[in-house]
Amino acid sequence: MSYHGRRRHPRGEDYNRHDTYETPEQKLRKNIIHFGEVDPVQEIPRLANQIFDHIPANVPAVTEGFRIGVTEQPYKIPFYAALLRLLHDRPVAEAAPGSPSLGRQVLEDFWKGFQAFLDKQAWRETRLCVHFFAHLTAAGVISVHSLYELLKSFTAVLDEFGVSHGRASKAGLCAAEGLMIAGPVIKQDASLDTAEIINALQTYIESTKDAKTLVQPVVRLFTDTSVLEHAEEWLDCALAALQTLNGSDFAQTADSYPQPYTEFPPWTQEAFNLPGVLVPPEVIELDGLTTESGEDAQPKKEEWPQCYVRLFENDVTPDPTTPVGFAIRSALIDTLDIFEVNRKDCARLLLEFPKWTLPGTFKPRPGAPPQEPVKGKDWQLDNTLLETILGATFMLPESTYKAIYYIALITELCKSSPQSVGPAVGKSIRRLYALLADGLDVEVAHRFAEWFAVHMSNFGFQWVWKEWYAIPDLVLVPQHPKRTFIRRAVEFEIRLSYHDRILRILPEAMHDAQTGVISAEAPGPDYEYDEPTNPHHEPAQSVLNLIRGRAKPEDVMAHLESLRNTLIETTGNVDTVLRSVTVQSLLHIGSRSFSHFLNAIERYLPLLRNLAAGQISSSGGANAEARTDIMSAVATFWKNSRHMIAIVFDKLMQYQIVDPTDVVAWTFTHCAVVTVGKRKATFNAFQWDLLKAALDKANGRVMVQRRKVAVLRKEADDNAARAIAGENASMEVDAEAKPDVIPVGESPQLTSAIKAFTVLTREQKSALARTLDGFVDCLAVEGVSPKVREVITEHAWHNRANWEDDDWETWETWGWYRHWGRTYSPYLRNYMNTIGTVAFAKVPSKADPAVELFRKTWNIATGQEV
Repeated sequence: MSYHGRRRHPRGEDYNRHDTYETPEQKLRKNIIHFGEVDPVQEIPRLANQIFDHIPANVPAVTEGFRIGVTEQPYKIPFYAALLRLLHDRPVAEAAPGSPSLGRQVLEDFWKGFQAFLDKQAWRETRLCVHFFAHLTAAGVISVHSLYELLKSFTAVLDEFGVSHGRASKAGLCAAEGLMIAGPVIKQDASLDTAEIINALQTYIESTKDAKTLVQPVVRLFTDTSVLEHAEEWLDCALAALQTLNGSDFAQTADSYPQPYTEFPPWTQEAFNLPGVLVPPEVIELDGLTTESGEDAQPKKEEWPQCYVRLFENDVTPDPTTPVGFAIRSALIDTLDIFEVNRKDCARLLLEFPKWTLPGTFKPRPGAPPQEPVKGKDWQLDNTLLETILGATFMLPESTYKAIYYIALITELCKSSPQSVGPAVGKSIRRLYALLADGLDVEVAHRFAEWFAVHMSNFGFQWVWKEWYAIPDLVLVPQHPKRTFIRRAVEFEIRLSYHDRILRILPEAMHDAQTGVISAEAPGPDYEYDEPTNPHHEPAQSVLNLIRGRAKPEDVMAHLESLRNTLIETTGNVDTVLRSVTVQSLLHIGSRSFSHFLNAIERYLPLLRNLAAGQISSSGGANAEARTDIMSAVATFWKNSRHMIAIVFDKLMQYQIVDPTDVVAWTFTHCAVVTVGKRKATFNAFQWDLLKAALDKANGRVMVQRRKVAVLRKEADDNAARAIAGENASMEVDAEAKPDVIPVGESPQLTSAIKAFTVLTREQKSALARTLDGFVDCLAVEGVSPKVREVITEHAWHNRANWEDDDWETWETWGWYRHWGRTYSPYLRNYMNTIGTVAFAKVPSKADPAVELFRKTWNIATGQEV
């Protein structure tokens, strides 16, 4: 047998393999990046000697090692600063007299890399470089004045007209964290005013208080205060830590950040002056595409204040509003972000984090030698890690990375240290579960249920279930957030496993049908016409047999036409019945597996499209009633497995049998009727899943088409440029260019793409407008339920222990309206004039607390004055 012409040794040795060898420069760079694995303080002098002994000196290789280490291992930054400080002590080997030290050359080269990060607006890398410069300033290597001016260049961003919150917060953190580290030496210079940086940050933060009310993880609808409960906003934390430090003349900096360079002899050389910089303006992509009514076709993603949920007391985990607490939390968050590409390494580094902090910061790990506890510290590492990871997981409106990364990371931590991390996970679950009754945001509760279910699935679904049935949680009203969470978590667990296994694991008390936790039978399809007692059993069986026999779509259409003529005299709404029969029969055939479902849908696409047009054998335009009937038939068939409704709806949108706007309208008007059996003017988590899928589909189509138009336009421009260049090359030097040689007009492909883009943006706007209209009907029209006004009052909230189902359902509706506003804020800001005017025409103008809250939420989401 031939292995592509390569001969192999019988024992598997490949003699054609070429061993790779590291060059001395690569080894040096690797040693710089990986230093400190055992004891960083002891390794610094040894590594400095190794760098000096490398002849000839290779400044780019050393600088690259520093740059990678600083920007990808932020917990090592103080030690890299100490290493660079030592590189200033000796001249470069074989260098001419008077040449700058190796440390100075590396610092000059490092600055060039910092400018590149700043020009690209790579904010995390920029901020970590500022950390490095601040430590070097504290070590005396960099002049205090030049660092102060660098920090002020970042606070200048806060004063830019119309600055986005994302840009302002990132620039503000660069200035704040740099000042926290270098504050002691800056404060010693009477000509420099630390209060100027702090006041600039405070002024900006005060302008964002309205936005914070919309992203707080624990909701208080009755108040608009920006003071958060069980949570901290990240810029607020930075400001509080800075104010504490400034009040003590930055005496706490040495207790917050490691400063290994303070053990070195005093700095006697001339300090390095950082060149002046200007933070480049925001990059705005202009592709020339607008909607029919002139809005920008590419909304800019809006970034919100970063609110992190708090789960433990300050004596268990560090308070991020204190200097040391902020320093620890900042380093942990950066580690989470940087090592998203490798959760195993991330878990290992998080568990090793105490060695990069000051002694006594965390309690010793099991088996580690005892150490003297430090007053005000001695925190629990595992609880700190869980609080940080879950805070990032539950950030609103969306986490930085997909939830599965954070879930998998917690799993890795549990596997690496089960005895310590396992109890911390249990405590976190209990704290979050307790917050469900205290106003935990509906989206946070939704993500909590997902995390709980996935985490339990990784560990055999082992949980102390008696905590939820031995205490009177199962006798709470069915729509209480705790009861809702239990049902949702069990539903997710069944999806991740199978019904019988979860039924065996749950205690008997949860099997009772009255608890609503789990059904006695496995959830599955419900073919409405399966029973002979159904009046339409025989017609449905005839259609089912045709589809099962893979009859041609034309034959099924002809049979349906025949049935219509037969049933029209005895059936009230024969078209609705035939649509239901056909759709449910298709789903019944496709219920065996996902591939069966896709095959059935694709085989009978012509039939489905005709039904969606209100016809059977002929096509036509969109028919809203027909599409509603199709979706209702799907929901009826899969009402016991609600996730299948979302899957089928997604495929119906993909095949353009229904539009996203149809799904949005059905979600508000027909979902409760089909799935619950009665009409409701409320909105729940399942409806949110359907709504989000529809809106994401509409927005995704616009994005894809916009990219297609951009590619075609670039091709057209390139072709035009080549044509002009070719024509000019063939002309005489003194000849005049003829106007008719310049290509005019657009290619047919580009014209078609622009027309499709116009249609898709119209659909996008329609879906958003229908969503706003649906929430107006639920919360802001004249005849809404009195509960809409009651649940947003302070008195009612403090009496929530006595709430009934209607109260909790209405409160949840308010929560999903808030989440819709913050999630789709970029699109709502783009279309606010066109879609807001129509929807708010139905809203009464008289004074009404519900209307005021509805308008205020809309104004915050769309960036208007409150």
